[in-house]
Amino acid sequence: MDLSALASRSALPPGLDARSAAILREIVEQYVETGEPVGSRTLSRRLPLPLSPATIRNVMADLTEAGLLFSPHASAGRLPTERGVRLFVDGLLQFGSLTEDERETITRSLEVRGRSLQDTLSEASSMLSGLSSAAGLVLAPKGDGAVKHIEFVALGPRRALVILVGADGQVENRVIETPAGLPPSALVEAGNYLNAHLTGRTLENLREHVNAEMTANRSELDHLTAEVVASGLATWSDVDRGGTLFVRGQGRLLADVTEIERLSTIQMLFERLETQETMLRLLDLAQESEGVRIFIGAESGLFGLSGMSVVVAPARTDSNRIVGAIGVIGPTRINYGRIIPVVDYTARVIGRMLG
Repeated sequence: MDLSALASRSALPPGLDARSAAILREIVEQYVETGEPVGSRTLSRRLPLPLSPATIRNVMADLTEAGLLFSPHASAGRLPTERGVRLFVDGLLQFGSLTEDERETITRSLEVRGRSLQDTLSEASSMLSGLSSAAGLVLAPKGDGAVKHIEFVALGPRRALVILVGADGQVENRVIETPAGLPPSALVEAGNYLNAHLTGRTLENLREHVNAEMTANRSELDHLTAEVVASGLATWSDVDRGGTLFVRGQGRLLADVTEIERLSTIQMLFERLETQETMLRLLDLAQESEGVRIFIGAESGLFGLSGMSVVVAPARTDSNRIVGAIGVIGPTRINYGRIIPVVDYTARVIGRMLG
């Protein structure tokens, strides 16, 4: 989403005249501010157009029939449907850019010297939560730096531990199955073989190099040892390309929740935030995005939950390489006009830092 285009647009959404658009905008803005239904008399006092309550009721009825509004009770005012919020976000949302002071505050809070990357990303997530009154999400994918050392350790019959040490000192472990009849010396041989071919390669480069050698039958390994090498490298396959997901401010999603159904939905959200699939989908959404994207309800396929919205942006380096995803998740009544520029700018800062 191009923020400058969003901020400067003036055309009405398809199917809405100026009167309908003004009423829908006011209802959504009141919903974002209070969460309460809005009636025709309230609208007649707040709208810039000189419309009577009767005229407003007729327009509200048309918007309800079009699936953009609904009435939570028989005698209540109207609330926007998720479709109505989507139309508002796509065609009626107005917002400004961050002030210079706001930009400096975000940058300073993230670029504190002497702090670890983990602490910085955690701070970014907390900051997004505080600015949005929702939950802040920061996803840093696994690094693709050079591998320093690989080792295989026997765990018992047909099982071994693969230990990978990155050039940055980070250690990761995986358990693999080993072929029947594998002698203990084969694990040592497999480790020695891989370490001899590291020479500053990333894991992906090492995998490609080893596969090429084995395909060309240039490997000095016997069949069983070669199987261990392939199995060890496969444990860090592209399928396992998640990363570290920082989520802060989950408690904000529980504020003012009284309905059991709503509480159940949020508990389900918490569970899904902890899954590997969520991290992979966040990366996919970031890679599919040129800028900030807004998903309302089940649109993202991320959680499949109604009543929730996700605002997400890719963190890109100066060379346009995606190094993570930045976002906010909250109820559909989050303050989009405020959150979108915050997510956009934070993603830019994180992109520079991770680049």
